[in-house]
Amino acid sequence: MKEKKENRKDTRKKLVYELLNDPLYVPMKEKELAVFLQVAKEDREELKEVLEELVREGKAEITKRGRYKKPEEKYVTGIFIGNQKGFGFVEAEGFEQDLFIAQTGVNSAFSGDTVQVRLLPGGHGRRQEAEVVKVLERGTSQIVGTYQSHGTFGFVLPDDTRMTTDIFIASEHSMGAVDGHKVVTKITDYGGEGKSPEGVVTEILGHANDPGVDILSIVKGYDLPLEFPQRALVQAGRVSSPVSEADMAGRTDLRDVVMVTIDGEDAKDLDDAVSLSMEGEVYCLGVHIADVTNYVQENSALDREAARRGTSVYLVDRVIPMLPHALSNGICSLNAGEDRLALSCMMKIDKNGQMLDYQLAETVIHVNRRMSYTDVRGILEEKDPDLCEKYRELVPMFTRMAQLAAILREKRKRRGSIDFDFPETKIILSPQGEPVEIRPYERNTATKLIEDFMLIANETVAQHFHWQELPFVYRTHDNPDPEKIQKLAALIRNFGYSIKLTQDEVHPKELQKLLCRIEDTPEEALISRLALRSMKQARYTTENTGHFGLASPHYCHFTSPIRRYPDLQIHRIIKEQIRGRLGEERIAHYEAILPQVAGHASRMERRADEAERETEKLKKVQYMEARMGEVFEGVISGITAWGIYVELENTVEGMVRVSDLPGDFFYYEEESYEMVGEKTGKRYKLGARLRVQVKETDRLRRTIDFGIPDEEVG
Repeated sequence: MKEKKENRKDTRKKLVYELLNDPLYVPMKEKELAVFLQVAKEDREELKEVLEELVREGKAEITKRGRYKKPEEKYVTGIFIGNQKGFGFVEAEGFEQDLFIAQTGVNSAFSGDTVQVRLLPGGHGRRQEAEVVKVLERGTSQIVGTYQSHGTFGFVLPDDTRMTTDIFIASEHSMGAVDGHKVVTKITDYGGEGKSPEGVVTEILGHANDPGVDILSIVKGYDLPLEFPQRALVQAGRVSSPVSEADMAGRTDLRDVVMVTIDGEDAKDLDDAVSLSMEGEVYCLGVHIADVTNYVQENSALDREAARRGTSVYLVDRVIPMLPHALSNGICSLNAGEDRLALSCMMKIDKNGQMLDYQLAETVIHVNRRMSYTDVRGILEEKDPDLCEKYRELVPMFTRMAQLAAILREKRKRRGSIDFDFPETKIILSPQGEPVEIRPYERNTATKLIEDFMLIANETVAQHFHWQELPFVYRTHDNPDPEKIQKLAALIRNFGYSIKLTQDEVHPKELQKLLCRIEDTPEEALISRLALRSMKQARYTTENTGHFGLASPHYCHFTSPIRRYPDLQIHRIIKEQIRGRLGEERIAHYEAILPQVAGHASRMERRADEAERETEKLKKVQYMEARMGEVFEGVISGITAWGIYVELENTVEGMVRVSDLPGDFFYYEEESYEMVGEKTGKRYKLGARLRVQVKETDRLRRTIDFGIPDEEVG
């Protein structure tokens, strides 16, 4: 009887659905549908259930007047991001989370494509599900991969694991590539419906095992530009000459002001110098930035290429600069003992860190000494007698700099600025490009001092233009997603910590307090990383919405025009304002171009970050390849349903798969973020120390698998 009723209901549901989709159907209310379909009074409740189910499944919708009709197609445009398991996501405006695309709904989209998607009823977890309807613009025109020969044809296996389809290559389009060659392939046909994509080999990078080919493959895979256009090189060659009297005309002459650069020993593009003097108890801080715009004119070949690149890219074995070396390492580098043009932010700050006055000026400077972080740290932290003697005329200034930096840092701390003190990774390579050492690259007094001075200069410039209400490029950092913050709050409760939430939002000071409480605890690195992951990505915008992480209402990037295009663009605006040239026409010009500048720079920054991470991951995999079977101690840095992530002291991270956990069947307990043994009750917790053994590495996927050594079992 029950089965018969269900069959009748399904039949009625199908009938109603077909009616709603009939071209001649006119939207009707529930009672009107009942009359039209001749539904008996005793069956009206069943009709109501059918209609509710159709609405719930997205197959029907109700108008404001209560009439049922076929739902309007809901199309959304966004960027498709593939996954190596076949499914993907679409980044779309107006959605807090990316849309989930099942493998059956990818419809030949490649990672990076601009696509039109149809929203589907239901979801994947908490994500809205959708399917690709149409590829509007291809984001990938070439791929890098490994060539495999099959006689009269071949295939290229993409390095990008988000691309799950091999590229078919006819033999006449292979350029003579052989098995194992790394090649660049232009896609000529994107395939679909069971047909493989097709391509033409345009460049052979070398054999996969040849020195340097691994990094070059990543460079080509991210389409990072290695060569500068000839016109840009010619322009750079013309301007790379000593500073002339004509260049200095009309500038504030600061050549008698004692100033230094403080950088890493191997830095070549020195774009910032600092000076400090006292007026009674007032600190007179000068941050002097290379005036790159004097040599890179707007819309010149140099400018167009710098805008296209957006940023310099710092890979493990090379730097891909935004500007040619003739500029970045030459006339635009603030080399000691040479006159240089600069844009200076000169600030007067009291002993409480309060800004009393500031001035932005076009200047000419003369750096007295090039200092390294190592030497300044030796003077300030270790009081090294040899270094103090070598730089005795500068030691009093460094001491005052350390005092001012501490004042500025304390002021930022009071307002809630969040300081994630993660060690960066330092990877030492052999001449053949093999990793021989990996170690944490810690910040010290000298690096923090320069950070503090650059931060205050960036804030000062940003607030100046905010109050002037002039077009500008800000560096903004939005508030974290409430859902991620709630997850963080739930996780840290397992460690006995808490954060105060107001309407599911958090003030940066709460996160700062949390970081202070966990300092020097075993879980410090873990919770810091989880807090960082809960945040949004900083970006460039023309609207000043503030910087959450710095707890700053005004922030920009002003201090690195050699390596960041937004800084270069900001310098132009500053100089035009100083010269009184920001009239209506120039304001309209900047209002027109800056949104595109900000958006493109943000995208190029993400591309650079991804390429840098990939080269680091690759070298870490190669480093661990040579240590197969060795045992290391690490910290559990992440737990998922499929395994435990463990980070070693040298910053290398790998996974112990759940199937490799010994002695029991383990499952992931989401509430406590732990891996739990079903029989033994053994628990693997975040932040716990764990000895692991190198089990397997995969260069293509850039992954490292760990196992538990035998002596740890039981």
